[in-house]
Amino acid sequence: MSVYDVLAMRSLTFAALVLAGSTAFAQDYALGPDSQPRPGVPKGAVTKFTWASSQVYPGTTRDYWVYVPAQYDASKPACLMVFLDGAGFVNPTGAWRVPVVFDNLIQQGAMPVTIGVFIDPGVLPAASPDKQSRFNRSYEYDGLGDGHARLLLEEILPEVGRQYKFSANPNDRAISGSSSGGIAAFTAAWERPGSFRRVLSFIGSFTNLRGGDLYTNLIRKMEPKPLRVFLQDGINDLNLYSGSWYNANYAMAMSLEYAGYDYNYVVGTEGHNSRHGAAILPDALRWIWRDYPQPIAAGKGGPVERHFITQILDPESDWELVGEGYQQAEGPAVDRDGNLYFCDAGASRIYKVGADGKPVVFKDNTGGARSLVFGADGRLYAAERARNRVTAYAPDGKVAVLADGIEPVNITIDSKGLIYVTDAAKHSVWMIDPKGARRSVAEGVFQNPVGVGANPDESLLVVSGHVGRSTWSFRVEADGGLSNAEPFYHLELPDAVAGGPLRPGADGIAFDDQGYLYVATSLGIQICDQPGRVVGIIRHPGAERARNLAFGGRDMQTLYVTAGSRVWKRHIRRKGVMPGQTVKLPRPQL
Repeated sequence: MSVYDVLAMRSLTFAALVLAGSTAFAQDYALGPDSQPRPGVPKGAVTKFTWASSQVYPGTTRDYWVYVPAQYDASKPACLMVFLDGAGFVNPTGAWRVPVVFDNLIQQGAMPVTIGVFIDPGVLPAASPDKQSRFNRSYEYDGLGDGHARLLLEEILPEVGRQYKFSANPNDRAISGSSSGGIAAFTAAWERPGSFRRVLSFIGSFTNLRGGDLYTNLIRKMEPKPLRVFLQDGINDLNLYSGSWYNANYAMAMSLEYAGYDYNYVVGTEGHNSRHGAAILPDALRWIWRDYPQPIAAGKGGPVERHFITQILDPESDWELVGEGYQQAEGPAVDRDGNLYFCDAGASRIYKVGADGKPVVFKDNTGGARSLVFGADGRLYAAERARNRVTAYAPDGKVAVLADGIEPVNITIDSKGLIYVTDAAKHSVWMIDPKGARRSVAEGVFQNPVGVGANPDESLLVVSGHVGRSTWSFRVEADGGLSNAEPFYHLELPDAVAGGPLRPGADGIAFDDQGYLYVATSLGIQICDQPGRVVGIIRHPGAERARNLAFGGRDMQTLYVTAGSRVWKRHIRRKGVMPGQTVKLPRPQL
């Protein structure tokens, strides 16, 4: 089967395959000439190693092999390709015969000079010979999260790099696997697109073995990542308790198409085996490395920008660094001119971003202030966590204490001057009126409330929290009290970390002028429509996750976020609302 046949098969629809039946596409999936040793083609060398020092998966041991092509030149970095379930792929007389295929394709110039690393899943040896060992394959491969990516990037690849020189450029790196290894290869690139950009998945287990079925949803909602993905499956693949492999791979392909990814989906007639995948491996490698070294770019949302997040993101704009080197950047807020202020809670300092775009100190000794908001009166209100109080700064920097005895986390204020403060220690929300009187308006509803904000017409108050999946919505009554609490916004969940509970880790929030909610979470900045559904997820700006966010700029189309030691900005298509302004909202699309 040629690469052109491979590309053509992508157009086959699920309906056509079902109507045609499995015999209509019957193939003799014999290994072609690129999978056979050829006279005069230089052979690479394969060396076996064992890794038994893992900190990511303590106690496990695993074998891995390194293929070094004959054309390797130690003076310059080679490309890199990782194969999971390595023993099956590295065998030169086995089903896949990757070293033979690499020899041939590298010699032809169909792929670059590439070091292959073939890694088996870990095994925790039993305490005695008569006991069963623990086999980690499903645990390492089938679940979501960055565990296996960390094993590769923090342990195995650095060890390989001590002997062989390979590129750190993600455009020069690919990863592949079959079955559970197929989803694991995708997961590694999905979690670390800064390390892998090219993915080959054969009969990938994108079913609910350990939550892999979530990808079809996440791909449609998350900001597209710079990945090139090759999927292969057969119409007679598994159909069992965790789902249908064919349906799952078809759904993956449709999600990738929807989100505008550079992908290929090849369908055959086989079941859960390597016959079809191994036969097309050479052409799959040609496809994944085509146009090299042209960089792989993130998708723009499909041929007609139908990916919903493209209605929010500006395709010409990405994250830009505002400032860095802070101990704990928190609490972005904007004044009536759209100018940004933010806290360094660790240094007890508030910064203002000057006219030149550079942060300058606005106020020192701020009591560990970690949340800021401007009121309609032009004052800057602050939640001083270290001093357990709420304060207000006049434009000249003079401070007034409005309330003490509160352990404030985040703060907001409405156009009438009513202040709402989350108190994580008491699991409550306080309201402070313009005269300084305060009362608890929400308690016993949730654990560890964090972010707080009113929607643009001030009919509802929204509260996020680190615990639980939902972000809460309350109706605001005439006296400023809160009623009718609902766990209204249904956030997407990351995979559990180290066996911990599933939680989105919701933090700061902001609204645009259409009533859409933006929540900083572990997965990214989740965007919810008025009915409370996640419609898009913006990726974090860097290695540190976004914690708090605010709209700013003169057009209110700049999204500012604080993330650990850094502050970032990004121009988007949606607008925020100026402090003290209320906006009539459009009727939601239910």
